[in-house]
Amino acid sequence: MKLADVLKSADWKTEKHVPVIEAPDCVKAGEKAVVTVSVGKEIAHPNTTEHHIRWIRLYFKPDSGNFVYDLGYFEFNAHGESTEGANKGPVYTEPAGQVTAKLQSSGTLLAVSYCNIHGIWESSKPITVE
Repeated sequence: MKLADVLKSADWKTEKHVPVIEAPDCVKAGEKAVVTVSVGKEIAHPNTTEHHIRWIRLYFKPDSGNFVYDLGYFEFNAHGESTEGANKGPVYTEPAGQVTAKLQSSGTLLAVSYCNIHGIWESSKPITVE
């Protein structure tokens, strides 16, 4: 079995587990580009002790070359847990993160998220560098 065999994907507008990548469609080489990744943008994902997003990872794959670059890892550790019981805690971490990157070539942003109940989900967004 391979990781690709268990990765799930769908349109983030209809599936609450898919990571959403928000970034410009086009940037100038070497200029700062802000990339935001989140889960639950269109359809809210539960953020409870029992059911939550644990992490999101963001990668960049340039059009030329085979290597994938790791841009960021966002881990979400507070899900309402408490010594008083599940969902009674004082804080919940929302599944979202942001990276500022300087791209030198066009490529594809890739995001992977992990739901503690429904597994690993992926999405991608092309980005052009002028």
